[in-house]
Amino acid sequence: MIGQRKDDHVRLAVEQQRDHSGRNQFDEVSFVHHALAGIDRPDVSTATTFAGISWQVPLYINAMTGGSARTGVINRDLAVAARETGVPLASGSMSAYFKDPSCADTFSVLRTENPDGFVLANVNATASVEQARRAVDLLRADALQIHINTVQETVMPEGDRSFSSWVPQIEKIAAGVEVPVIVKEVGFGMSRETVLTLRDLGVRAADLGGRGGTNFAAIENGRREFADYAYLRGWGLSTPASLLDTQDAGIPVLASGGVRDPLDVARALALGARAVGASGGFLRTLMDSGVPGLIEQISTWLDHLAALQTMLGARTPTELTHCDLLIHGELRAFCADRGIDTRPFARRSRSAEALHELTGSTR
Repeated sequence: MIGQRKDDHVRLAVEQQRDHSGRNQFDEVSFVHHALAGIDRPDVSTATTFAGISWQVPLYINAMTGGSARTGVINRDLAVAARETGVPLASGSMSAYFKDPSCADTFSVLRTENPDGFVLANVNATASVEQARRAVDLLRADALQIHINTVQETVMPEGDRSFSSWVPQIEKIAAGVEVPVIVKEVGFGMSRETVLTLRDLGVRAADLGGRGGTNFAAIENGRREFADYAYLRGWGLSTPASLLDTQDAGIPVLASGGVRDPLDVARALALGARAVGASGGFLRTLMDSGVPGLIEQISTWLDHLAALQTMLGARTPTELTHCDLLIHGELRAFCADRGIDTRPFARRSRSAEALHELTGSTR
């Protein structure tokens, strides 16, 4: 039953990617072009650090799957692509492993095929501390994701309907494992209030997982005989909205959800993300073009990101937060309603330049 559900998720996610219209709120974020801002490519680094974690690239393959023979093959292929490109990699939810330990190899293959890479285990917010430790041990994981998904659970026919234990359980897990804990949404975004709560629970970083990519409300509706929850299709905060809402919330934020290309990666980093995750688009490439196609896609994204940093004058991903941005359309209206002044984003390079002059630095 669980394995069939995992296979259904993969099938419906790929179908959704192929039917996707292509537009989301990343299109309402644009860089102000400064024609003489460019620097030299050898001066550019894509390395990023957050929560005591250091990655050579600010891009990662986000949580997808595991728990069935078919998804084990997908995880093997994802691990090979991660190994060959040097990107970190997260497992899908390991709930299936807790219920049926015989499917352990569909998850552990992430480490078997990627012995030296950065691997994140993934559990839900109802997992016990002992289960969280088992997940970390199985993958020899470098970090732990706890996914939160009230919307998906609500639409899922066999989903959870009791959410009050999630906050105290997240706190217990964060205190009870020896690796950094990252809490991630599965595609409906996080508000400032949510991230502030996570900070107080001892969580090290938040993966905002915004609306705009794979829609698990639609996927779970696709598994129903009658689509009772079709009206939830547009629920949630987009990834750019979540990034704007969680500025300076006290813990690092990662961005995922609706990331379509290297420009979206750069936009997310410029909005304050310390790293950017993608899943649905990578899954589609893997299904359509195999491991070589996915390796080529990830390698191209990393090359283009470095090229964008060169053009924008950002020596590091963090320096993209000094680049001027314009916020348009519904995203600008969201900011107005939430009390977020978008005007300073359009003049950030002036402040950065003033700071360089004050400290005696050169551009």
